[in-house]
Amino acid sequence: MQAVQWAEAARAAARAGRWSEAEEMWRKVLGADAGHPEALYSLGVHALQAGRMEESIDLLRQACAAAPGEATVLVFLSAALRTAGRPEEAWEAIQGALVADPYSLPALLAKASLLEETSGTAAAVVSYRNALKVAPPSQHWPAHLRGELEHAARLVEAETKAYQDYLLRSLDGLVRQAQPTDRSRWREALSIMAGASRPYLSDANQLYVPRLPAIPFFDRSHFPWIEALEAQTDEIRRELEAALATAQGAFNPYIAYAPGQPVNQWGELNHSDRWSTLDLWKSGAPALENQAMCPATTAALAEVDLARIEGLCPNVMFSALAPRTRIPPHHGETNARVIAHLPLVVPENCEYRVGFDRIQWRPGEVIVFDDTLEHEAYNGSDSLRTVLIFDVWNPLLSTDDRAIVLAMAAAARTYGGA
Repeated sequence: MQAVQWAEAARAAARAGRWSEAEEMWRKVLGADAGHPEALYSLGVHALQAGRMEESIDLLRQACAAAPGEATVLVFLSAALRTAGRPEEAWEAIQGALVADPYSLPALLAKASLLEETSGTAAAVVSYRNALKVAPPSQHWPAHLRGELEHAARLVEAETKAYQDYLLRSLDGLVRQAQPTDRSRWREALSIMAGASRPYLSDANQLYVPRLPAIPFFDRSHFPWIEALEAQTDEIRRELEAALATAQGAFNPYIAYAPGQPVNQWGELNHSDRWSTLDLWKSGAPALENQAMCPATTAALAEVDLARIEGLCPNVMFSALAPRTRIPPHHGETNARVIAHLPLVVPENCEYRVGFDRIQWRPGEVIVFDDTLEHEAYNGSDSLRTVLIFDVWNPLLSTDDRAIVLAMAAAARTYGGA
């Protein structure tokens, strides 16, 4: 009974940082029970921290014998052996820790660090990469492991970039010979092989059509209306500028979650004018007052094959992105329609990413992309960036496909008597 009380006192002293008192209590426990695993382990760690390596190794080996397969004990034993200049025994101990728990983050980091010390950076990178895979997101890294994890991240990033650069150099000739529309695909393939990026997959929030190719940016040839719309750019821009000057209240924050809703990545932009829009259509319904302010834009869009899915689209809007503002990565509602941008006012240092591909907007040049791929936007300038955004049908859908999409959307609306 007294050994139990001493153990409790030792734990309390350790939690309070009274290490000498904790060590004294653990020695009393060990005097009463020579095979007490926790006492052996705790005293072994204390000896390691005090630089008494041989004592630490002896105590930790006894702790391993008393509690076989305890990964944490083996990690500290490996550290003591490594500090004592016995790397082969340290390697054996760390391998034992990973047999006991292959996902032990301290063990994976210790293995990588030992490899880096004994065999060099290249040998250690795989183990560092494995450690980062099992680690929580960086904002939740344990304080006592943060330094090691930051070191791991730096080494992995450097090695990944070196490997990616090597692959790009090795295959540069072949990639250049590919069709222009295929070059980005092969650069992305090399980036994925190097571990510099991951595959970007279509992910629709509402209505998903399986087996449609996930194309970041579509070729203009799919959209016969593009040139006619581009020819109206100046008039459309004039209407936008007039709306900005005289109808500021018509622009509203694009992100507007109600209290109690999870905002996720939208926290900084929720109810913020940093990303605001003036709607001409919203979720398939016309905004007649705004259309009346912008008759030329409304007329130009009448010649466009807008996607019309009741309750979902078209959405047509002037989008204004404030200086030094980033729209975080997100996914769209359905791949049955794709998104078109007609850039109107584009300062320097504005970028758009869809999946792996990045572009710079050019005023008056329409781009069309699949927004069910992760995408994000950035205005790195000191001026407002404005774009006309609208929904069009995915050109890979047939007329019959469109009819099925419309029927799916209608069935979803009417389920449960809605």
